[in-house]
Amino acid sequence: MKYPLHITSEIGELKTVLLHRPGKELENLIPEYLERLLFDDIPYLPTVQKEHDYFASVLRNRGIEVLYLDKLAAEALENEEVRRRFIDEVLSESNADIHGTYDILKDYLLSFPVEEMVRKVMAGVLKTEIAEEKKTHLYELMSEHYPFYLDPMPNLYFTRDPAAVIANGLTINRMREEARRRESLFMQYIIQYHPRFSKFDIPVWLGRNERFPIEGGDELVLSEDTVAIGVSSRTSAKAIENLALQLFKRDEHIQKVVAVEIPKSRAFMHLDTVFTMVDYNKFTIHPAIQGPDGNMRIYILEKTGDPGQINIQERNNLTAVLKEVLHLPEIDLIPCGGGDLIASAREQWNDGSNTLTIAPGVAVTYDRNYVSNEMLRRHGIEVIEIPSSELSRGRGGPRCMSMPMMREDI
Repeated sequence: MKYPLHITSEIGELKTVLLHRPGKELENLIPEYLERLLFDDIPYLPTVQKEHDYFASVLRNRGIEVLYLDKLAAEALENEEVRRRFIDEVLSESNADIHGTYDILKDYLLSFPVEEMVRKVMAGVLKTEIAEEKKTHLYELMSEHYPFYLDPMPNLYFTRDPAAVIANGLTINRMREEARRRESLFMQYIIQYHPRFSKFDIPVWLGRNERFPIEGGDELVLSEDTVAIGVSSRTSAKAIENLALQLFKRDEHIQKVVAVEIPKSRAFMHLDTVFTMVDYNKFTIHPAIQGPDGNMRIYILEKTGDPGQINIQERNNLTAVLKEVLHLPEIDLIPCGGGDLIASAREQWNDGSNTLTIAPGVAVTYDRNYVSNEMLRRHGIEVIEIPSSELSRGRGGPRCMSMPMMREDI
């Protein structure tokens, strides 16, 4: 069997990708707790599923193998002992023991067939699902008005963030927000126990129990030897430095990690919401991440002869840095919304810069970002639009919704 993970660029022909079809977890969103679950709105599930299915069909029609998170997770949890261990971890990280519901929830979840169990963990467990006669303690009977014993995971359809492939390994991420932290458990169990992956010695560059947060939307593989990572509201500089040390020590090809600071705001959540690579020398960009004269805070971390040491150099111009690390004479930065003050802000909010490149010069985008899409076409990019009236309510675009596992080298 071919090695299951291989990503050495953002633009090599995409061969295998991991998606999650939105499910019941979105219908467990309610207005009172949107902020807690990191949502601004409530997508309409039948339409969001229809749009997501269209996205998947676009990828399949281009010959891309589409894998689904819930199916892989269920296949990884076929063994009863492994399944019990998984549920123990889910409940521990959900603080079920603190709330006195650990044993009740464990029995309830294990009563389902494995595929249903996985989807139930994703969707969350309402207090009304547990029969009253099973609530034998006062703290269960007099629990607070919050409706869930186990919170839903509505952000799961953004498969980019919990884990990200770099070279022949991956990061299984410690996510910053508590609402998303359990999501990377699925990938940990898939890599360890799914037959597609478990037979290989897959490097985990950073594990989910690391101290400092990092998320996949900030991780961009620019080339075989250079990775760019955003210093954002979700990814810390210390995590980037730790990742660089691991990559330099354990991968012979990666020589540089470019740390790019972006504004720490809801609109600019990850680096890929303001910057993506769409061709050998072409990138989308939201102009607001650049200061006067295009200045930014950028640091190049380079491998040295000492595996415990990193050489760090500061830069301030993104174009110049990209030319330097990619050895290119020219760089084409394509502005979100055409650089127009109103259009760029509006389309940035709807992930106009968040493209999934499936081959050099071929990008999947949201149809609603028509100004940005026209700009991409003017710059020679083939644009494949997908419907997005409901998908976009989750605050993530096509790149956010996809975890590439295999690309051809460029």
